[in-house]
Amino acid sequence: MSAMVSNGYQSGFGNEFATEAIPGTLPEGQNSPQRVAHGLYAEQLSGTAFTAPRHANRRSWLYRIRPAAVHEPFAPLAHERFHNRFEEAPATPNQLRWDPWPLPQAPADFVDGLVTLAGNGGPAEQAGIGIHVYAANRSMQGRFFYDADGELLIVPQQGRLRLATELGVLEIGPQEIAVIPRGVRFRVELLDDAARGYVCENFGALLRLPDLGPIGSNCLANARDFLAPCAAYEDVEGDFRLVAKFQGTLWEAKIGHSPLDVVGWHGNYAPYKYDLRRFNTIGSISYDHPDPSIFTVLTSPSDTPGTANVDLAIFPPRWLVAQHTFRPPWFHRNVASEFMGLIAGVYDAKAAGFVPGGASLHNCMSGHGPDAATFEKASAADLSRPDVIGGTMAFMFETRKVIRPTRQALDAPQLQQDYYTCWQGIARHFDGGRAG
Repeated sequence: MSAMVSNGYQSGFGNEFATEAIPGTLPEGQNSPQRVAHGLYAEQLSGTAFTAPRHANRRSWLYRIRPAAVHEPFAPLAHERFHNRFEEAPATPNQLRWDPWPLPQAPADFVDGLVTLAGNGGPAEQAGIGIHVYAANRSMQGRFFYDADGELLIVPQQGRLRLATELGVLEIGPQEIAVIPRGVRFRVELLDDAARGYVCENFGALLRLPDLGPIGSNCLANARDFLAPCAAYEDVEGDFRLVAKFQGTLWEAKIGHSPLDVVGWHGNYAPYKYDLRRFNTIGSISYDHPDPSIFTVLTSPSDTPGTANVDLAIFPPRWLVAQHTFRPPWFHRNVASEFMGLIAGVYDAKAAGFVPGGASLHNCMSGHGPDAATFEKASAADLSRPDVIGGTMAFMFETRKVIRPTRQALDAPQLQQDYYTCWQGIARHFDGGRAG
């Protein structure tokens, strides 16, 4: 019996990696020889169409103790809180905000603790996203999970996670993210007493680094700061369960061994992690506040050029130095819809009410922006001095489609019924007879 032990990381985004936990595992000159070394089986895992252009094609060859087909039949698994039912309630133009989701009182692992807040589209149309939160107080024990509907972008807010996957181990904590590709099997272990965070389930095109255009070849997230796992494997037999998410519902199958039994792999379809604190933030050094697109970490493109299925943007520590300018985010209405979460600190557009672990939703053309207190403070600020925004990390899932909150999100006690009041104190300053 062999236990899975992390063997470190490989650097780069979308690279062709080659890694083996036992020397001589990877075949030379071909992918599927008649006999694989060490009595292993060759299996290809494809994340894009076979005929996708070479630069966009994602696949990996896995060399494993047993093929992924070895398990008993799946049966439906009841889980009412984690789903893709985005038509349960009418989409609302109201601004919405939630307090942090509570940590569980009863034992709950990562899958138990998933709660769907909102989403759009779905796996059947291969477009859109699901937005979930998780709150867990124990590691996954005796079961493994994979999502056939989309890739999972995991954003921890509290507590560190150890993601033991088929292709190796990722360890992440608050202010880091991980992406588990569609179909990759994994187990979530807690490295602290409890964990809480956010999950974006991407049904559309795979997340990738955004194009930089006039920015040039540097800034934003650097490819070399993304880390993929080295091969690690488990050779363990027992009475296990394999949980699958398929077409919006959960299924469960008995499996007599750990599916994390890949001894070596090569390819470019693999889990990865990124430390948000490595993001190279840019901004205005003259006047005006640039669009938030300059904060994009990852993007899932749509069939419309320049319009994303979903963007992950972050608002990290930074300096604000623009002159003759209202420095916080301005009042705005967007054709895109925005879901925001706060990992740490204070968000500079809100004086109160938006706290770490909380969330907000501002849908297409719903007006939003700084609250009354923030507006008055920023309007009177001394712009001869820079503002240092420190100790904070907020993020946004921005999508082309309206984000539809679920019934359980609208009925949750965490929903702030008085959120709208943060703008009610905005004063009328208009003086039609005075110039300037």
